[in-house]
Formats: sequence, structure tokens, C-alpha cells
Amino acid sequence: MEVHVFEDTTCKLGEGAFWHPLRGQFFWFDILGRKLFTRKGDELSVWQFSRHVSAAGWLDRDTLMIADEISLFSFNVETGDRVHLTHLEADNKITRSNDGRADPWGGFWIGTMGKNAEADAGAIYRYYRGQLQQLYSPITISNAICFSPCRQYAYFTDTVTKKVMRQKLEPLNGWPEDDAEVLIDLTAENLNPDGAVVDVDGTLWIAQWGASRVASYSSDGVFIKAIDLPASQITCPAFGGQNLSRLFVTSADIGLSREQLKSEPKAGQTFFVDNVSKGQREFQVIL
Repeated sequence: MEVHVFEDTTCKLGEGAFWHPLRGQFFWFDILGRKLFTRKGDELSVWQFSRHVSAAGWLDRDTLMIADEISLFSFNVETGDRVHLTHLEADNKITRSNDGRADPWGGFWIGTMGKNAEADAGAIYRYYRGQLQQLYSPITISNAICFSPCRQYAYFTDTVTKKVMRQKLEPLNGWPEDDAEVLIDLTAENLNPDGAVVDVDGTLWIAQWGASRVASYSSDGVFIKAIDLPASQITCPAFGGQNLSRLFVTSADIGLSREQLKSEPKAGQTFFVDNVSKGQREFQVIL
């Protein structure tokens, strides 16, 4: 499949790939640069924040809910107005938010991690109808938060475990039922699961940090295929574009040596591949 550069602005840690269905725009973050990006046509818009920002969901056409290192807040992309919604480990100076995504019930799952990936420093939470509740702890690097189209399952990973977990959800409000189970174990292949998204057929598309690829797996956890990308540190995929048939992918150049950057000039850029599959529409966060 042909890979294209969507935006050649380099991110130290590109993340939070997200397609806004009402605006028809792709948004993404540079966590370490503390920036939010979007493109409308050829026009790039960038918002600079004072704290690390990592993930978003949509509240309405002009308003996102954004996770930063100590809170969730609403942010109007037209006016810049922001409203605090809830604290997120605000009393913990070593952690920040990481991966997150809206669920089918209007909730928002958000993970945290140590700013230096300190072991077991993070957790995964769900924000639902104004309340934040911790779901999993301890977590070292929270990632791969996404949801099946049948609304039965959530998926997530602690990247250092190399295991993608499947969590059964109760149908009324989407809270976890029973214990999470291992769906995909990448230990033998020494692969690191990062951000993930699920298409309309229930196939998982998982960025694999350090492997220069996004790999797809069936809803039963069976490997299907991989898309090779021109950057080793692939971080987060999202479906968008017309008919949700374009796969956007973020990447990072953090930690690469001068020699590696010479051999990997597109590290940290944002890519897309067309007609990979058809994605699900991003769910609306309901406050």
C-alpha cells in the first residue's frame, strides 16, 4: 500500500490521532511539544499549551475535550476558550496523560503514565457523566484504548507487557464486567503495542512502536497483515477522511540518535494510507 506524508511537521512524540466527524478534520498532538495540530486543506493550525496534552474527544462541532497532564478540559477550537472539567492525578507530579478515546456510551477512557515511563506509575480511568473513575492500576505505559463496533468490548494495553487486553463491557452504561483477558500477546515477537483503533468489521489496527508499522488483528486476536511506514516509532492510528477509509498515523522522533535521524528523515511526521479499511465514526463525549 502506498504511504503518503499528511504533514511533514516533526513531532517529538506525535500522538492522539483523532478524526472529528462534524468538522471533517484530522487532529493530533505532540505530547512533548505541548501542541495540538489540525489541517484544513493546506492550512495547518497549531495551538500551544503550557502543559503536556495527549488525547481528545469531541463534544460538539467546535469543542473538544482534551486531556493534559493534570486535567480534562473543554477547548473551543474557534475561540480558544477552555473550561476545566475534572482533575487527573493533579497531585502526582511525575505523571501525565497518554492514550485516550471516547467510548460508545459518551464516556472517555484516558490513561496516565510517568513522564519518564516510571514503572507502575500510571493508571487507566473512565470519565462518564461528570465523574472520573479509575479502572486499572498499576499501569506503566497506557495505550491501545479502543472499542469494538458491537459495543461488547474495550481494548487497552500496558505497552511494557507487550499484551493487548480485551475487557467485556456491560451493555447499559459501558462499565467493565468481569476481569480483562489477554487478546494478543506480542512477547514472542518482541513487539510493543502503542495506540490502536477498531474498524467497522471489528479488526484492530495497532501501532507498534519500534517496528515501523501498524498491524491488523482479527477480533479473535489473529494477525492479519501489517502496513510498513517510513518511521520506526509509530504511535497512533485513526480512521478518517471521506467514507472513513483513510488511515492516519502519527509517529515520534524522541530518543533517536543523529545517525538514526539521518537514515529515518520522516521520523516524527504524520502519514496516511488510503482504502485500508473503513473505520468507525468517533463517538461523541457526553458531559
